[in-house]
Amino acid sequence: MKAIGYRQPLPIDHADALIDLELPAPEPGARDLLVEVHAVSVNPVDVKVRAKSAPGEGQDARVLGWDVAGVVRETGSDVSLFKPGDKVWYAGSIARPGGNSELHAVDERIVGRMPKTLGFAEAAALPLTAITAWELLFDRLGVARDGGEGQSLLIVGAAGGVGSILVQLARTLTRLRVIGTASRAQTRQWVAELGAHDVIDHGRPLSEELARIGVASVGRIASLTHTDAHYPELVKALAAQGQLALIDDPEHLDAMPLKTKSASLHWEMMFARSLFETPDMIEQHHLLNAVSELIESGQLRTTLGEHFGEINARNLRRAHALIESGRAMGKIVLEGFGG
Repeated sequence: MKAIGYRQPLPIDHADALIDLELPAPEPGARDLLVEVHAVSVNPVDVKVRAKSAPGEGQDARVLGWDVAGVVRETGSDVSLFKPGDKVWYAGSIARPGGNSELHAVDERIVGRMPKTLGFAEAAALPLTAITAWELLFDRLGVARDGGEGQSLLIVGAAGGVGSILVQLARTLTRLRVIGTASRAQTRQWVAELGAHDVIDHGRPLSEELARIGVASVGRIASLTHTDAHYPELVKALAAQGQLALIDDPEHLDAMPLKTKSASLHWEMMFARSLFETPDMIEQHHLLNAVSELIESGQLRTTLGEHFGEINARNLRRAHALIESGRAMGKIVLEGFGG
């Protein structure tokens, strides 16, 4: 099968940073689906892994890609949720090869039914970010469905992949006042169109920007990017007994400034359930199906930002470079493997 991967961590402008490969097709396990990959999208995790992690012992190359939309070709002996021919979408597991390949094996418990109203490219934009945003909002910050009346949620980096779906989920499924941050006119418009009640500029002190819209403090903050740079302002903006959740990787994070406010710190890592095969691992199947229904009913929309063409090494290198630039808006999607 065709696949795209790398043999050693290299800068993205190097010709071998990502290369076209021919690899054996995977053998599905008992609870696995073997999926024909039709479209994929690219996430910051792809960039981080490619830049730092060599292929594992005994691996000739490492294949990335943790967003897939495709069709089930085969099922393992213990599969009960899907059958061959089903259209599916998922993010997969970081402990296994990624989905930048013509065929991909994935545990059915972290796979959802693809929305009937979306094409493969539109669908591939959503799984990883939808899982991250859903878990962050409902599992980590503990917001109740249809709850949050009179409370605010600040989303830092609201125009990115996770922010783009988190804004929609919070606006659609809760009563929170949704405040998104974006630093460019284009991204501010994007966040507003997704449903944020207010959009402020994270290029300026957040506490001053919140004061500008009449908000003294916020009870919940989702910090999705550059947490270390924003941290003093995040602590300042957070209400007493508030909650701060983050998904990025600050080199250092001192929790002590949160003590005075009795504030809590939450990490969201959407791979945790599959990595540790937690007892509630199947919750990702359920939430992806819930998101699928919300899309079909018109309550959520795809966050596809740019379509980069066929799934090949050249186009994936372009996608990684754009994500590294920090200027991506929405999700970058690739579709099909060519002739």
